[in-house]
Amino acid sequence: MAEIDAFRDEIARWIAANAPKSLVGAPTAELEGVWGGRKAKWSNPDQKRWLDACAERGLTAPEWPRAYGGGGLTREEAKAFRQELAKAKLPPPLIGFGLTMIGPTLLMFGNEEQKREHLPKICRGEIRWCQGYSEPGAGSDLAGLQTRAVLDGDHYVLNGQKIWTSYADLADWQFCLVRTDPNAKKQEGITFLLFDMDTPGVSVKPIRLISGSSPFCETFLTDVRVPVKNVVGKVNGGWTVAKALLAHERTMIADAFGGAAGGGKSKGLSGFARDYLELDEAGRLADASLRHRIAQTEMDTRAFLLTTQRARDAAKAGHAPGSESSMFKVYGTELNQRRLEVMLAIAGPQALGWEGAGFDDAELAMTRDWLRSRANTIEGGTSEIQLNIIAKRVLGLPD
Repeated sequence: MAEIDAFRDEIARWIAANAPKSLVGAPTAELEGVWGGRKAKWSNPDQKRWLDACAERGLTAPEWPRAYGGGGLTREEAKAFRQELAKAKLPPPLIGFGLTMIGPTLLMFGNEEQKREHLPKICRGEIRWCQGYSEPGAGSDLAGLQTRAVLDGDHYVLNGQKIWTSYADLADWQFCLVRTDPNAKKQEGITFLLFDMDTPGVSVKPIRLISGSSPFCETFLTDVRVPVKNVVGKVNGGWTVAKALLAHERTMIADAFGGAAGGGKSKGLSGFARDYLELDEAGRLADASLRHRIAQTEMDTRAFLLTTQRARDAAKAGHAPGSESSMFKVYGTELNQRRLEVMLAIAGPQALGWEGAGFDDAELAMTRDWLRSRANTIEGGTSEIQLNIIAKRVLGLPD
């Protein structure tokens, strides 16, 4: 404990000396913040200064080995660093699929050349990644994907289409699944590939959602040449790599939506309700039914955070995520939908705005977040698919 206390004191001093004051209180939600990449736009120059300072010390990926740009910290040290960030009300220096999805996958399945090529660039925020899994005819049945990769010398030639590719229009590289053996069983003819989004033949089209935003895209691949050296794992062995990455993705989604703070970000649902609703003589919300919904949702959120924290600690100790990621994904995404339903019930008619003068920006954002949350239980594997996984792998039920 003395060593951790000494590390905590030292890292707190480093944070105080290096963190830009303008970032104190900046957004800390999982899907907000600095994603980096070649197309990065800095709304505040201090975001880049903070990223560079942390990257130099390996603090964008504290537990990763120093050889690949990480901090080489122990699980306890990394946890202390994140706690000190939270105490200082500072955002993480970098977020994104590089850190949460492809990075951990490369650490597990990548060869040495791939690790040294890609991991340091992820840590420095130089490359932003996107995921090419789903296709128009292969969503929940991911193994039914049809994007072809045909070997031509020392390259694969890719033809096909990916859909629901989050932030593909902002990404620099994509990790994707392709079919390299059309005659093999579905799962056995799939290969995991990496490619640069600037490669000739790659085109991207954003998809406009009911919420008004376009975080998802279609990615079209036409005679795209990808070096064979970009295969992760074995040719036709991509399904094993894909399943490991999906576990990281589902845990990330659960953290992002299930662990998010309640209404008003720092206020929680109860504080949000006090801004909108009348209190009774005892200082409580007058609507007893709504009081119950708020209390239940806030208790469930705290319990969920504690549970996922245990899983994160285990993962940082070297335990790969397993079927529990499906449980977290189901519960976390449904919890987020429930929380937003409560927020709309609290705001009442004030949550009915869409755009234009006279509407509060926070209320407009809440309405759009509620609409966006409809996708939570679909993206990253539908709740129905996750329940099947839980039934088979956790409960051991027959097919």
